[in-house]
Amino acid sequence: MNKSEIQEQYRWDLSDLFTSDDEWEEAFKAVRENAEAFKGFKGRILESPERLYEAIKEHEKVSRMITNVLTYARLRKDENTKNATYQSMTARAEKLATEISEMGSFFTPEILSAAYETIKEMSLYPPLKMYEQFFEDLFRSKKHTLSEEMESVLAQVGELGDVPSNTYGMLLNADMTFEDAVDAKGDPHKLTNGSYIQLMMSADRTLRQDAFGKYYKVYEGHINTIATLLQSEVNKNIFFSKVRKHPSAREAALFQNNIPTSVPDQLIEAVNANLETFYKYMKLRKKVLGLDELHLYDIYRPIVTNVDFDIPYEEAKTMVTESLGLLGENYQKTIREAFEQRWIDVYETEGKRSGAYSWGTYDSKPYILLNHKDNIDSMFTLTHELGHSMHSYLTRENQPYVYGNYSIFLAEVASTTNEALLNDYLLKNIHDEDKKKYILNHYLEQFRGTIFRQTMFAEFERDIHDHVEKGGALTAEFLCDHYLNLNKKYFGPDVVIDDAIKYEWARIPHMYYNFYVYQYATGFSAAIALSNAILKEGEPAVKCYTEFLSSGSKDYPIDILRKAGADMETEAPVNNALALFTSAVEELEALL
Repeated sequence: MNKSEIQEQYRWDLSDLFTSDDEWEEAFKAVRENAEAFKGFKGRILESPERLYEAIKEHEKVSRMITNVLTYARLRKDENTKNATYQSMTARAEKLATEISEMGSFFTPEILSAAYETIKEMSLYPPLKMYEQFFEDLFRSKKHTLSEEMESVLAQVGELGDVPSNTYGMLLNADMTFEDAVDAKGDPHKLTNGSYIQLMMSADRTLRQDAFGKYYKVYEGHINTIATLLQSEVNKNIFFSKVRKHPSAREAALFQNNIPTSVPDQLIEAVNANLETFYKYMKLRKKVLGLDELHLYDIYRPIVTNVDFDIPYEEAKTMVTESLGLLGENYQKTIREAFEQRWIDVYETEGKRSGAYSWGTYDSKPYILLNHKDNIDSMFTLTHELGHSMHSYLTRENQPYVYGNYSIFLAEVASTTNEALLNDYLLKNIHDEDKKKYILNHYLEQFRGTIFRQTMFAEFERDIHDHVEKGGALTAEFLCDHYLNLNKKYFGPDVVIDDAIKYEWARIPHMYYNFYVYQYATGFSAAIALSNAILKEGEPAVKCYTEFLSSGSKDYPIDILRKAGADMETEAPVNNALALFTSAVEELEALL
């Protein structure tokens, strides 16, 4: 479907960024002019508290401008990745962002050239008081910050560092095409990155098997190219970690948010220690589906199969909005505004970026890209992305620009809390017993897809970085073999591990997100803890949760989450979530 065929109410409105491409062009020119003017602060930032404050504000101004320019271009490109105009605008904006970063590369080293005590004394100047956390975090990174000359070089290298992920994105979204999948009747079904999971949920096993084989056949045809891109991405991560004097790429990635390596390590250990429970769920799936062999193309098929559970988008909007009533009238009111003010680009169209995300700037709506299907999974995706957007909205409403974003470590908490509240709402308000079984199965699938699957990805990501750091190479053969073995370990004895799954790593864009994926699992665990508190305690927990959503980056993420009620430096949230999974498996088994 072409985007022009979609009703306006289902397309996002980017006008609060720029009303036209021409306006974007004017802003593009203005960014460079402001960046040139900012260079006038070089060598003068520490002249006085007043000058320091002025420099920070001008630095923020340029940052906001380039972020708006870059975000608009990327959002437009994601509407249709084949559109050459927006490909060009995005490339120009990324190049400009690198230039701006290089032009302002003196800013951080110049502040860090002073003693921390000097900066703390300057912070007694009232307008600078709000930057205390900013300065503390800045000086925490002092030993990893290089000279002005080296920072300038790294800024220039930054654009090259984006090549693997950008190339992968174009290959995945613009260049890959798939042969139609065929069902048991011989009828064709369009196979795309966006439709693949939908086909995997089909009741027609012939269709599932055909889609599975044809989908990964395409990835197999590109596997050496994608392996080379992933090798380059890992090399980039290792390069920057070494240059900045971190012990490893993983420690460099976690340092940014002050997360100890014990957090992802204990996640992987806890999940591996509880794989027997996951095996039990797979065994139940095999039994209920009545299969002699449970294959990986059977994994997405709901095991409660006699349920008609189509949910049109308008109905999904209503259910999602009502399910979030526990979070208060203001929260619900803003959710309605998200629909009315066109935060969301809803349906899959030709060339559109696959998947879903929430993205915007401090000055814009927190936009949402979807590829919506009229099913329960898409409804959960809708509330998931609204969780991200509400987190962004409340942060920007309550924090100044310097703290106007939240760390990646916190990013998946609000989204998954929304999902947990929707799950509870459906179980309480749907009285059809088969539909309740379906929802319970869906809840277990959230565990499978978030805690178990994302932890497997995290283990894979950790292992491939370790392999390269020890002198190994990421050949297609190594990547495929290691990924295949992880699947065998995680799925256990009751699942046939089809050989084609060894190519699945090649379809996961998060492998280019620099140790992002473990945070889906930790975020899910934290969200289970916070949503349970909201359901049991009511207003006191809602108040703590709203403060969490409004905190941005005014404190370290571990501390923000601890104040909200989930201490991720302990094993409790992950183990409690896994205990809940065990209980849910037993409950569904009893019902079936």
